Amino acid sequence: MSLRIGVDIGGSFADFAVLDESTRTIQTLKVFSRPDAPGSEVLAGIEQLKARYAIDPAQVSYFTHGTTVGVNAVVQRRGLKLALITTRNFEDVLDIGRLKIPDMYHLMSKRPVPLISRDRVFGVDERMAADGRVVSPVDEASVLAVAESLREAGCEGIVISLLHAYRNPAHEIEVKAILQRALPGMFVSCSHEVWPIIREYERTLTAVIGGYVQPRVSHYLESLQGALRESGVPVDLKVTKSNGGVMSAEHGKANCVQMILSGTASGVIGAAYIAKLCNIPNCMSLDIGGTTADIALIVDGKPQFATGEYIGDFQIHIPSVSVSSVGDGGGSIAWVDDLGVLKVGPQSAGSTPGPVCYGKGGTQPTITDAFAVMGVIGSQQLGYNAVKVDVDAARRAIAPLAERLGTDVLRTAEAIVNVSVSSMYAGVSRVISRFGIDPRVFNLMPFGGAGPMLACYLAKALKVQKLLVPTTPGVLSALGGLIADVKNDFVQTTYCDLNAGTLPGLATAVQALETRAREWLVAEVGSDSGAEIDVSADMRYRGQSFEIDTPIQRAWLEQGRIDELSHAFHQEHERLYGHGDASADVQIVAIRLVITYRTPKPELRHIAKGSGTPTTESTLQVWMEGEYRDVPLYRRDKLLAGQTFSGPAIVAQDDCTTCVLPGFDAQVDVYGNLELTALELNRARIK
Repeated sequence: MSLRIGVDIGGSFADFAVLDESTRTIQTLKVFSRPDAPGSEVLAGIEQLKARYAIDPAQVSYFTHGTTVGVNAVVQRRGLKLALITTRNFEDVLDIGRLKIPDMYHLMSKRPVPLISRDRVFGVDERMAADGRVVSPVDEASVLAVAESLREAGCEGIVISLLHAYRNPAHEIEVKAILQRALPGMFVSCSHEVWPIIREYERTLTAVIGGYVQPRVSHYLESLQGALRESGVPVDLKVTKSNGGVMSAEHGKANCVQMILSGTASGVIGAAYIAKLCNIPNCMSLDIGGTTADIALIVDGKPQFATGEYIGDFQIHIPSVSVSSVGDGGGSIAWVDDLGVLKVGPQSAGSTPGPVCYGKGGTQPTITDAFAVMGVIGSQQLGYNAVKVDVDAARRAIAPLAERLGTDVLRTAEAIVNVSVSSMYAGVSRVISRFGIDPRVFNLMPFGGAGPMLACYLAKALKVQKLLVPTTPGVLSALGGLIADVKNDFVQTTYCDLNAGTLPGLATAVQALETRAREWLVAEVGSDSGAEIDVSADMRYRGQSFEIDTPIQRAWLEQGRIDELSHAFHQEHERLYGHGDASADVQIVAIRLVITYRTPKPELRHIAKGSGTPTTESTLQVWMEGEYRDVPLYRRDKLLAGQTFSGPAIVAQDDCTTCVLPGFDAQVDVYGNLELTALELNRARIK
């Protein structure tokens, strides 16, 4: 027997998904996360897997892991005390940025304080031209003077980002060598090593974020590797990446910026897999955990990718699955402001102390507490018996809010849910406007511990007609990491006009990137056999400020097919912006290459067939839409393929609870997924 394990560690829970490759069955588990003791949740999870499912750690052949530790370090500003070294007279790069404020319609909106304060930014004497020529060599004396200033400032690490290093990194390499001789043992990172892209601010910010979290992530991965060895797991640790792939933990320690969005990307990969399995081409994935609600679009069966995704207040300019944080999580705290207005979030109770109803010391009411008061949870065990819901404690926590609002506890609890849904609605609206999609023709796939509880509420607001709740929604991100492919991105800035004279150089650049990519893959999996190579180009019309990542074919470069290259860009520009100009000159700013090595995917088994309405476990009194209702409770593990029921209903399982509102019909598909249909919207569509 060979076992593959995927683990996703979030702010509240660590989720486990275990695939038995011989039987194709998946076992799941949740344990509380331990940000105070990294790796201990993995040890606890392995022990519980042995006790619950008789799983032998020695039989594990693959172990992958996604985490939010990097994101949390940036959001909470608990990273390294860094210094930044720039070209002399460019020390204000982080403060100036793009001179944009986060919200142009908010009079009090301010740009975030940089992760490196201005007093820890130092310039050195050197200059590289935009074409890679040396204008002024590195002045070693100026670098040594900076080294002395770094000692006095008590800096713990250094990021070097020099002008035009994306074109020629020689000066960054030289400055790094001088600093390492002068400050032995000091952590030093260069922007060209992190992501060598054009644009000084974006390249510098990405390098700073990478350096800011590097020691924390590296220590975390080392702790996790030690926990695996201690638990008897014989394989090397893999970590999920922001681009939806996986890489070794050793590569993660050296280049942690590539895994900073690993936890959120894993969920989208899992959702895309389920959507493809169920023949759903267009889907919105909704991942609601303890802290945030994250949405991503799956179009024509493929997750959408982008650069410039936000981590807290900052954009990171690496290729990543396009995931937007759009609202609140189950642990988000409800409160009343000075004007008497009910608010939810952004503060979260996390796993410690957690929601009040968990009985772990929490004192502030959360969305989860609101659902406990309404009767959605509390009658059944949660989190694989790890959570005992204390409904009375949740009532006591919400009572002060109800008093301030001048209403009762039940209506306040429902208001907490509605406020959180309003926040999600506003966020989702921005996402669908950005991509120009109609949510009414997309399926909504909720997952995460709180996703299925809130999904019908959000679907009604968005007028989404169809929902698909996966069989194990609470641990779908862990499943996504388990099935993710080995994958990496490479880029080379070219910055040239598209003409016959530049094509040979572009073809050479692609070949150099492929050589690097295959070397990376051999180091990861031992072979480059079966590798898939995709090439694209950052292209723009001459005079434009920004580029479009346009898929191209290598043969077009090698065979001088300029018309094919320009046509591909014109089409992509028209698709995104509604117009193109076939007569305009085109530039290629950079060549990108993605190498992928496909990992085995589980062939999920069909569940037993049935008919009619499932057997009711019990009947609950649940507060829905302003009144108490008698609501049937179903056990997810007892549902059979083909069975149907109508809302209102509650579906309970070990990893989460699904709340089916009135006006929704449910059907169980062959894999055990719940297909929910909004009746009124569906009838309107048919008419």
